Amino acid sequence: QVQLVESGGGLVQAGGSLRLSCAASRRTFGKFVMGWFRQAPGKEREFVAAISGTGLSTNYEQSVKGRFTISRDNAKSTVYLQMNSLTPEDTAVYYCAADWSTVVLTTSAAYDYWGQGTQVTVSS
Repeated sequence: QVQLVESGGGLVQAGGSLRLSCAASRRTFGKFVMGWFRQAPGKEREFVAAISGTGLSTNYEQSVKGRFTISRDNAKSTVYLQMNSLTPEDTAVYYCAADWSTVVLTTSAAYDYWGQGTQVTVSS
């Protein structure tokens, strides 16, 4: 079992920045691929970014490329999502996910473990 706890969400004006964090409970954190997903009201959960266990491989959803950066600190069992140039369209609940895999996964069904989510609201 892996427990994931997100933090860092909040209210920000358009053009602003936030950094989300996700702390994991497992010491073998480096064996897990980590992903960030988001779900806006009335919409399906969508992929945002993912990072391999080593941190050497990443993948981003097209609309966040160049604005969001995923990173991880395996010593702290934590993954981050730095979000810059935020727009109202980025408003959603953001979820952290983990899976025991060497592949950078981009589909929500592939992940076994999920956090409770953190709300990000971008005002115009």
